[in-house]
Amino acid sequence: MSYVKYCKYIEEKLPAETPLLFGLHPNAEISFLTNQGSNVFKTILDLQGGGGSRADGGKSKEDVVALSVQNFLKRLPDNFNMITLAEKARDRTPYVVVALQECERMNILLDELRRTLQELQLGLEGALNISDAMEALSTALFLNRVPKNWEKYAYFSLKSLGSWFNDLLDRVTFLNQWTVDLNLPASVWLPGLFNPKSFLTAVMQTTARKFEYPLDNMTIETHATTMMDPASVQTAPETGVYIHGLYLEGARWDTEKGVLRDSFLKELYPAVPVVWVKSVKLEEKVKQEIYECPVYVTSQRGPTFVFTATMKTKDEPHKWILGGVALLMSLDD
Repeated sequence: MSYVKYCKYIEEKLPAETPLLFGLHPNAEISFLTNQGSNVFKTILDLQGGGGSRADGGKSKEDVVALSVQNFLKRLPDNFNMITLAEKARDRTPYVVVALQECERMNILLDELRRTLQELQLGLEGALNISDAMEALSTALFLNRVPKNWEKYAYFSLKSLGSWFNDLLDRVTFLNQWTVDLNLPASVWLPGLFNPKSFLTAVMQTTARKFEYPLDNMTIETHATTMMDPASVQTAPETGVYIHGLYLEGARWDTEKGVLRDSFLKELYPAVPVVWVKSVKLEEKVKQEIYECPVYVTSQRGPTFVFTATMKTKDEPHKWILGGVALLMSLDD
């Protein structure tokens, strides 16, 4: 057979490629097409170069950027007072250490935002020469994208600039609530941390110290609860912690049955209930009727991997493996 005949046979005889053919849910095609469309519009904006004027009122790039700078500086929260926090932290438990580290990293990010925004403001007013870094920041603000020099000090995120900044404010609010008395919240917003792995390590350290277990023999085990609203969590569990803010991709969580189920059509990222995270010895980890679900910070997956959660299932785990089922800590927007 010639190459042309092979192609004709494939087109006419073989079934059309669909997500189901590869073990994926039909929602996978929706996600693919959505991402493809977003990339097309992103490319168009890149080709435009962020210059010219806008159709809505004819504002120039400089006018739009100046308003953005003014808005961000107005809403930017104050830094955490690390001296005061250090005085509060008389008992340096693993959780307290994580809280202090998170506040330190947030201060670094807030300092960078404040410094670069103030410099750009002076540049737009003519008090400073516009440098390459200021021009790059200006273009990012105009295109509603997170600037590269901010990403350097921040966390993994695929959000647009407006959503990213609102998320930043939520993180600051969460840390402020946590550091009032440095007592662990009843339910921890794990996606709100720069380094969620360090918090999970703190869970293992706390359990290992409490029961005098060797730390290198500990692992993480998760159990989804029936509580959808983290505000309904009144007290922390006796061992481990409650966390919230996770989303499933490729499946959904059946709260009534307490197992993984196939996603509903067009429901791409269903929220997961409050999850009980506890540390157990390696030999005691539950393995029957369990899907070891990877947890990522964003839908980019890959480098954003955090840990492996244990999700109860009545189906064979390979079904969810083929479907690419994973937990996400942050949505794209």
